[in-house]
Amino acid sequence: FDSRNYQLSYQSMVSPPSTLSYNIDSRSLETLKVVEVVGYDSSQYETVRLFATAGDGTRVPMSVVYKKGIKLDGKNPCHLYGYGSYGIGMPASFSSARLSLLNRGYVYVIAHIRGGNELGETWRADGKLKKKMNTFTDFIACADHLIGSGYTSSDLLSMEGGSAGGLLMGAVLNLRQGLVKAAIVKVPFVDVINTMLDESLPLTVAEFEEWGNPKVKADYDYIRTYSPYENLQRRDYPAILVKSAFYDSQVMYW
Repeated sequence: FDSRNYQLSYQSMVSPPSTLSYNIDSRSLETLKVVEVVGYDSSQYETVRLFATAGDGTRVPMSVVYKKGIKLDGKNPCHLYGYGSYGIGMPASFSSARLSLLNRGYVYVIAHIRGGNELGETWRADGKLKKKMNTFTDFIACADHLIGSGYTSSDLLSMEGGSAGGLLMGAVLNLRQGLVKAAIVKVPFVDVINTMLDESLPLTVAEFEEWGNPKVKADYDYIRTYSPYENLQRRDYPAILVKSAFYDSQVMYW
């Protein structure tokens, strides 16, 4: 309690992780360490915060990063990432692996859709149970905004999500034809009803609070509106890469 200094960490989509020391008396901030990224020059990149407008008028934030000099002419490839479940927010953090995309002209975007915690407990509550559809329509609104603002086009837009974010991918692919060119779908939770009916699985009972209990008719009827497994259609889908694992105890490979 007598310390006059405390340490904190900082990063952004253009700033590698750093450790700083703040002196309470002098109100001065000193950089102690910055993670070295060989050959990286932060001045060549730019990050912005955009807002899409959902169907109910809610403003949905997006974190965007790209290499400086792009034109908003709809000709940029763009990769849109989302999750939106369990109150887990997606931080606007730095990734050295992402630089490979940025250096090839990609715009990289994190959609902070409802179901996460980015804007508090209400943001989480408005993206679960019988408001879960907001998660999916928020993501679609983000994609539409990027296209409408000239950051990309449907032919140059890809999207990615894993686990509950894989459910997001599946729902969006069913809800909106022609929105994206490709989707990366990792260990996707796409068989929601059958999974949530199996109480022998380790997560099922606890997750009634997230998805609802399909043994309750009202919950079943709502889940049925978005569960990707039950909403597949006989039509063209974009290129899809699905990754799964035989021994995943949380999301079954089928």
